[in-house]
Amino acid sequence: MDIQAFNSMMMNNLFYVVCGLAVLVLIMLIIIGNLYFNLSYLKKRYRKMMTGVDGSNMERMLIGHIDETKAVAEDNHRLNEEMERIDNLLKSAITRVGVVRFSAFEDMGSDLSYAVALLDSHNNGVVLSSIFARQDSRSYVKPIEAGASSYTLTQEEAQALKDAMHKG
Repeated sequence: MDIQAFNSMMMNNLFYVVCGLAVLVLIMLIIIGNLYFNLSYLKKRYRKMMTGVDGSNMERMLIGHIDETKAVAEDNHRLNEEMERIDNLLKSAITRVGVVRFSAFEDMGSDLSYAVALLDSHNNGVVLSSIFARQDSRSYVKPIEAGASSYTLTQEEAQALKDAMHKG
């Protein structure tokens, strides 16, 4: 089809072409009007939302919440560091205790003698023992490393050590 034939067909049907274009323009106006009303409605809702319930600005409120969240995150980080420090300190603190009372001599009544094991979470510490007699009282301290002593332990001291280690 050549250009002259096309021009002649358009001129013969000009009324229909103009009517078709008018319908398209009308449809476009309806779409534009619909978009305008939707945009107006959204602007109104946006302004209402950004104003907030008590008149404060939503943006300021959100920024305030973000700042609070950052502050809480910093506090959590600081608390975690403090918790780790306390946890490390607690590992070296005496947390396990075993006590055994006994009568050191058969001719004396009451369980006035004792052995006390004081250990940390790594089973390091000391065993204290006191032997009570009629004339005097003697105290002994034996170091404990990893649940054992380089000194010979009495039966009562060994029992106190065992009791303390089982409390962990």
